[in-house]
Amino acid sequence: MSAADDQRWMAAALALAGRTRGRTAPNPNVGCVIVKEGRVVGRGWTQPGGRPHAEAMALAQAGEAARGATAYVTLEPCAHRSPRGPACADLLAEAGVARVVAALGDPDPRTDGAGLARLAAAGIAISTDVLAAEARRSMDGFLTRRAFGRPQVTLKLATSLDGCIARADGESRWITGAESRAHAHLERARHEAILVGRGTWEADAPRLDVRLPGLEARSPHRVIFSALGVDAPDCTVIADIADIAALPGDHLLIEGGAGAASAFLAADLVDRLLIYRAPILIGGGRAALGDIGLASLADAHGRWRLLDARALGSDRLEAYERQRQQDF
Repeated sequence: MSAADDQRWMAAALALAGRTRGRTAPNPNVGCVIVKEGRVVGRGWTQPGGRPHAEAMALAQAGEAARGATAYVTLEPCAHRSPRGPACADLLAEAGVARVVAALGDPDPRTDGAGLARLAAAGIAISTDVLAAEARRSMDGFLTRRAFGRPQVTLKLATSLDGCIARADGESRWITGAESRAHAHLERARHEAILVGRGTWEADAPRLDVRLPGLEARSPHRVIFSALGVDAPDCTVIADIADIAALPGDHLLIEGGAGAASAFLAADLVDRLLIYRAPILIGGGRAALGDIGLASLADAHGRWRLLDARALGSDRLEAYERQRQQDF
């Protein structure tokens, strides 16, 4: 296989991995494609709840065709057995694959190099670091939990051109158009938990669910950020930002309001920004953010890297990731 072929098939594995983002914790969302003579003979992705693993699903589909094939996996195959299933490194070796291409090593100490070492000991050729940056973004929740002991945090802002999230009287429905709102619901489906501040909860009574046909069951767990008591049935109420460490899953979406958004930014706990900007001017409205603890304008530069920019109807979406000194 050429380097271009490796990237092509790894991109396919990453696309599969995205199918269950936000549904596999505490396991990572992994994708696997098994290729033989230029043809896909098996494909898999980590199933909801974490099992079966992507490799097990792909090998079951490939059957005998896996012998002599190349397996493309977005994360190093696990080396540990569990009551829920065998080690994927053992399954690949038993299936007789000739080569394994892994995008990333697994930071889980039960694997962390042992999976690839076991495959190499079985005579299987190993290649690594193919589309590694893309794989990190695909599994950012799992990797953030491993590195920092908390979920990956995405802050969503829907603003006017002049940075307002509502009129001065609080009217905010709707700033952005239908396409942006549909995309935001898709993002909800990719997160296990969604958070708003008490003010937003009491003023807007948001449903915080997923209302896309076929994805309603993927509505995230609702979280209210409030130091005071709040009437929020079927929600988790946290009084301290540090409490996000105990929230379910590996992905947390913050949807408002300005107080909650500013608090998480000031604590440097936002890993990803989604900014939906509508082509309207409000003037004198409510600002998207309050004080975020910026000591100087120089400190504002170099923090955010643009990942994506696209039109959604008449709106504009920009996605950014936090640039940190410590990489996964």
